[in-house]
Amino acid sequence: MMKIDIYDPDQYLAGIPHDQFAWLRKHAPVFWHDHPDGSGYWVLSRHADVTAVSRDFKTFSAQRGFVMVDDLPADILAMAQNQLLGMDPPAHGPIRRAVIARFTSRKLAELEPLLRETARNIMQSAPTAQEINFVEDLAGDLPTAVICSLLDIPQDMWPQIRRWSDLQTSGSDPDLGGTAEDVAQASLEMGTYGYQLAAERKGKGGDDLISLLIDQEVDGRLISEEEFASLFIQLTVAGNETTRSLISSGMHQLLQRPDLYQQLAKDPSGLPKAIEEMLRWTCPLHYFRRTATCDTEIRGQKIAEGDRVVMLYSSANFDEEVFDRPLEFDITRDSNPHLAFGHGIHLCLGANLARMEARLFFEEFFKAFSGIESLGAPQYIRSNSIHGFKQMPVRLIA
Repeated sequence: MMKIDIYDPDQYLAGIPHDQFAWLRKHAPVFWHDHPDGSGYWVLSRHADVTAVSRDFKTFSAQRGFVMVDDLPADILAMAQNQLLGMDPPAHGPIRRAVIARFTSRKLAELEPLLRETARNIMQSAPTAQEINFVEDLAGDLPTAVICSLLDIPQDMWPQIRRWSDLQTSGSDPDLGGTAEDVAQASLEMGTYGYQLAAERKGKGGDDLISLLIDQEVDGRLISEEEFASLFIQLTVAGNETTRSLISSGMHQLLQRPDLYQQLAKDPSGLPKAIEEMLRWTCPLHYFRRTATCDTEIRGQKIAEGDRVVMLYSSANFDEEVFDRPLEFDITRDSNPHLAFGHGIHLCLGANLARMEARLFFEEFFKAFSGIESLGAPQYIRSNSIHGFKQMPVRLIA
């Protein structure tokens, strides 16, 4: 039997540990994995099982233990459960509908000119003929600008929002994170800032996302400023991290295959399919967790009430039963039911916004630059949950 350790963040320093995931899919699709706290959790590596558990929110709760594999202290868990991704119905539905109202096809079409102008300005201000870190110096700027604009956050706070976000998602990486106290402090400060914005805008009838949510009724009452603080953290972190990973990892795949880069640069109409393949391939989140609400079974394996169940998206996206030639990066792939945005009632709220951001980024990039040169291998974030680069040295060619 292969030694399986997919908890240790060091296992992800070279990217997705495809050999371990492939072994799990073939030999143990429902696998009991030891946890450093002395307990353990179930790992689901097959696409069919991940989608089935995602749909069955009554048996597999996001709220009961939140979505991270590590159990949270009671006070932090209570805060996390105010995030949409940590809510079960019925509280989940009304808030999700309020947020999703900002991401309809019509709203996105209205947003596109502003987003395109933002992307164009980012390209115009990017330095050429010198080494830059593509992740921080280019790929991260558009997602930060977009989510902060939707929330109407003052521009002088945008760098701080990104720093708080990075601390909370990359705390296990010594280059990006800090101590556990630093991470907790970042969460507290970010939530406090969200609380202040909510308090300022409550009942004022504004059109930004904060105003929309703080005046939203759930179960016959308005969301409190305290509840909104947790929701604010989710929206800003998700808006920053995952799209930045998609853009930078997607560009890296194109740099590895210059023929595909040239193909898209000459004909950007192929970008929508290419971005779906980038999503499948890069999968910005390795997993989310659920907690069993009763005794149940998966593939005949008994699961006890209270057991942790981890849905391994970055394995499901390479499931041989679903994807033809899964280890081939194919930007013309027709059937691509990847799980990069999750599945079921917790499907990523900003999925179509992220798609549009990535498309506009690449369209404007191809217009602004005649090429891009890799100056070294990218470095992955040391994390068992976030899949993305922290360093990607490149030179832009005007």
